[in-house]
Amino acid sequence: MARSDKKAFSKRTVALSLILSAVLVVYSFSLLGYQVINADKYSNQAKGAYSRTTVIKAARGEILDRYGRQLAVNRNGYDIVFNSAYIKRSELNGMIEKLVKIMNEFSAPWNDDLPLSTTAPFTFTDDGTAKNALLRMLDVAHYATAEDCFKQLVERYSLEGMDTSKQRIIAGVRYTMELANFSVANPYSFASDISEELMLRISESAFMIDGVSVNTVPVREYVQGDLASNVLGTVGSMNADQWEKYRELGYSYSDKIGVTGIEAAYEEQLHGTDGEMTYTYDGDGNVISSEVTKAPVPGKTIILSLDKNLQQKTQIALDTLISDLNSKGGKATGGAAVAVDLKSGEVLLSATYPFFDINDYFSKYNELANAKGSPLTNRAFAGVYPPGSSIKPIVGIAALSTNALKMDEHIVCRHTYEYYADVGFAPKCMHCHGSIGIVTALSESCNYYFFELGRRMGIKTLNGYLQAFGLGEKTGVEVYESSGIFDKAESGWFAGNTIQVAIGQHNAFTPIQICSATAAIANGGTRYKTTLVNKILSYDLNETYYVNEPTVLSTVEIKDDILDIIKAGMLSVTEDGTGSKVFKDYPIKIGGKTGTSQTDSGADHNVFVAFAPYDDPEIAVAVVIEHGDSSYTSGSVMKAIMDAYFFNSEEDSGNDVNTPLK
Repeated sequence: MARSDKKAFSKRTVALSLILSAVLVVYSFSLLGYQVINADKYSNQAKGAYSRTTVIKAARGEILDRYGRQLAVNRNGYDIVFNSAYIKRSELNGMIEKLVKIMNEFSAPWNDDLPLSTTAPFTFTDDGTAKNALLRMLDVAHYATAEDCFKQLVERYSLEGMDTSKQRIIAGVRYTMELANFSVANPYSFASDISEELMLRISESAFMIDGVSVNTVPVREYVQGDLASNVLGTVGSMNADQWEKYRELGYSYSDKIGVTGIEAAYEEQLHGTDGEMTYTYDGDGNVISSEVTKAPVPGKTIILSLDKNLQQKTQIALDTLISDLNSKGGKATGGAAVAVDLKSGEVLLSATYPFFDINDYFSKYNELANAKGSPLTNRAFAGVYPPGSSIKPIVGIAALSTNALKMDEHIVCRHTYEYYADVGFAPKCMHCHGSIGIVTALSESCNYYFFELGRRMGIKTLNGYLQAFGLGEKTGVEVYESSGIFDKAESGWFAGNTIQVAIGQHNAFTPIQICSATAAIANGGTRYKTTLVNKILSYDLNETYYVNEPTVLSTVEIKDDILDIIKAGMLSVTEDGTGSKVFKDYPIKIGGKTGTSQTDSGADHNVFVAFAPYDDPEIAVAVVIEHGDSSYTSGSVMKAIMDAYFFNSEEDSGNDVNTPLK
């Protein structure tokens, strides 16, 4: 063999040797992995090992005020949970029977969504969605009776041979479990937020009830339950209709959802993303390991525009005023107060009287729903009231802007307005004011003056301006609000009605509409969409997902000289007019307007709107007292609001009151 061939052969031999050596090394390490490092894993696979994934619930996002003070938070609670990974179906009925016995020892409720009465003879407890869901699950005709359904359930869940009461209890649990798609992937919450004593008892009994555990879970808690309860809303269990919607979004049947208020409006932001726990089983079905394979992500934090301190001071003032009025023979039935930032539309307070504790919403629902004063009604956003003289500044703007009134014109108030006397309609002013201009007419709230302005303009022009300021339209706030009652005078309109509209009768608006309109006057004609949300942050407050940017709904063109004279009239109201009783010599100049609105029965409502500071307005406020009679009555609440807003101390707030949460 030539030297060159020998050299080439030698090189190939070395290369081949290296390749063979590498292969041997790879095989050696693979063998080591199979036989030593991952011996348990592959041994289990050989025996038929497998894995299943279950849900780890995410914490609900919290709700804070604009300065980061807590309103709706989470506390640790205890749920009794069925984990399918450890339950044998053949033993399920016996397990439920044991557990129910313990629950009864503590008089504790458990989840039961079966729409059948709890005792025989059985009847449907729901004729709508819940009943239809049961009929669909059992695949029976729509005319099937409750007794027919019960017999099907007994057979479906192998309850034969038990007494009827026990059958009904277990059937209720099994049906609710099935409705919730109980499986390894969907643990079932048998009971929620149980007492610590019951938690200890169940934990002690775990050795005799396989598959039952007590899980520590986040439970919604409202720090001060009667504070802004109509705004915050509450969370609760899903009904069948809601389940159809939320299952598509990845919810479990046992998940709590927002039912009312901000909790409902921002449900998807507050809900969070559940995590996952993976269980590994051997070939015999025994759990041999568990691991968190996906960490839960808590819901986002909603930062409201509300000022907790301002809200609390306002509620105290409403309670004090109405209680005092009624202790002296008054008939006030409720009240509301709203304040907005007039440069952004953010709602700074929304108070409704009477109050209720949102923590009692479900446990005392029937009592609250039928309580005197209807505390569940959000008067600030859904209560409708004739605005009375509080809309006279808008009427003045309309008259001056359309030349129905000259800037320096005086009108002679003769007490009785006789323009329509020939048809038997001659409304009266409260006083005989004589010859007055627009500033005095606003300050003294002269009805005669505004009767005349309404007649001169006509209803079409008048209504156009009222609507331009948002009266009779929803303001855009995130929770339920009424659009009010606005008569468009389309048919059968009597001209005399027009002059009633001009003094705030005939229509009915919400306090937040009246407040928003006042803000638009104070800021020169810009009407912003109202909002309860300042920003949305991550649960730990480190990431920002949303910051409110003011949204303009409409603008009203108001000439500077017209705006100046209307605002001068509103300043006169608080300095020497109908609102001076509470604001004369007040350290901050305030523009305002009082109003008294007639009702079909009972004492008149009274209304007070205001903005401040007069020279550079920041805040607009509306206060309404139902059947409060005198328009002066609401002044004490208005003053309490202005005091809390302008003279609140940092000590009172628990935070820097001038710095919203960043």
